[in-house]
Amino acid sequence: MSAPADAAAVPDEHRLIRQDAISLTSLQSLDPLLDRIGDAHYVLLGEASHGTSEYYRWRSVLTRRLIEEKGFSFVAVEGDWPDCLSVHCSVTGAPGARDDPRDVLEGFTRWPRWMWANTEVAHFTRWLRQHNDRLPPGSRAGFFGLDVYSLWDSLHALLDHLRTHHPEHVETALEAYHCFELYAEDPQEYARSTRLIPSGCEPEVLALLVELRRAAKRAHAPGRLAEFAVRQNAEVLAGAEAYYRAMVRGGPESWNIRDCHMADTLDRLMGHHGPDAKAVVWEHNTHVGDARATDMADAGMVNVGQLIRERHGADEVVLVGFGSYEGTVMAANSWGARPRVHRVPPARSGSLEERLHQALAGQQALFLLTPDGRPASDGDAALRWFDDELDHRAIGVVYRPTHERWGNYVPTRLAARYDAFCYLDRTTALTPLEGDQRDTAEEETWPSGM
Repeated sequence: MSAPADAAAVPDEHRLIRQDAISLTSLQSLDPLLDRIGDAHYVLLGEASHGTSEYYRWRSVLTRRLIEEKGFSFVAVEGDWPDCLSVHCSVTGAPGARDDPRDVLEGFTRWPRWMWANTEVAHFTRWLRQHNDRLPPGSRAGFFGLDVYSLWDSLHALLDHLRTHHPEHVETALEAYHCFELYAEDPQEYARSTRLIPSGCEPEVLALLVELRRAAKRAHAPGRLAEFAVRQNAEVLAGAEAYYRAMVRGGPESWNIRDCHMADTLDRLMGHHGPDAKAVVWEHNTHVGDARATDMADAGMVNVGQLIRERHGADEVVLVGFGSYEGTVMAANSWGARPRVHRVPPARSGSLEERLHQALAGQQALFLLTPDGRPASDGDAALRWFDDELDHRAIGVVYRPTHERWGNYVPTRLAARYDAFCYLDRTTALTPLEGDQRDTAEEETWPSGM
């Protein structure tokens, strides 16, 4: 981390920060960001926590404009494929789907349920359903999950579909099912078992995946969502199996498997939607912001933002980070516990959030950053604070405010990590839908909880 500026330099730094800040007060405040996005096909929107109402709200507002004004094809979130596919069917008015996507969200069960079963997501998905109802089926914007955790849900969905539509693949799928059946749908138990049998169920899963990949190439209707979903559930099965096997060994491998899976899923969705497809991604800053601009790179970790930039180029990708100085957040005290509202204390001294709070006097603002790390409005190197390595707060699904002194911050070079940054100063906890409860949870592995 860079040494703090001396007292004489602070007022001048504050002036420069204020000079480059775009006040966030209305829908129209986002116009400069829409201009910055231009014709990009990938817009990744972050969050500094999974439990903050304002992050979800501003992402929703921006996403609505991207769908309405720039024709974005779908929203892809840090959620499970099977659950989010049900949301997709509802928001696109698929035959047999629920009319109200809130009803689907209320059926989510896997912990941390509040990430998607909350009032902000319910409001957005209801808007998306109304928007789509005015469009022909082929032009409706979708909603999909990118994550890797839904091993058993994906396996059950896969078997149900194959039994009805592709019985020739059922025997191979059952071999994978019977292998996992020994672990009673407990991912932690499966992960521990691979210490004794390192290959685990990998051979059975890969055999199924190879078989379905070959079938997909021979398919006469590769654009059908049902066939795409079969292949995707097999990919989830393979990714989850590898993730749990790597998890027990520690190190960065399990994180990298997960983020590579999410980036690969995003690319498959883009291929499914065709050459003109455009995607909005909702994930935590730790997945969205380029890992090479943080200490994650030193630990051997990659993430979705880095991978999508590398695969598709800076002109096609816009990464947007979020942060705040203080407020409240919805999070759990421990893994698998019920969530509750936590107070988020003022940001650590010398952090990015503290600098912005002092400079902006509590106002919320948008900052646009150029690829070389300079604010777009500044022609020289005056605003070096954008290039400095500063602590940048990150809150996961488990949060302990007492750990703020030594945890919850990621050393970050802001302008290299994001293309734009939304600073909201004081934020509030989101509201889960009714019935939030402890349920199935993945074993805690920092920072996989993001």
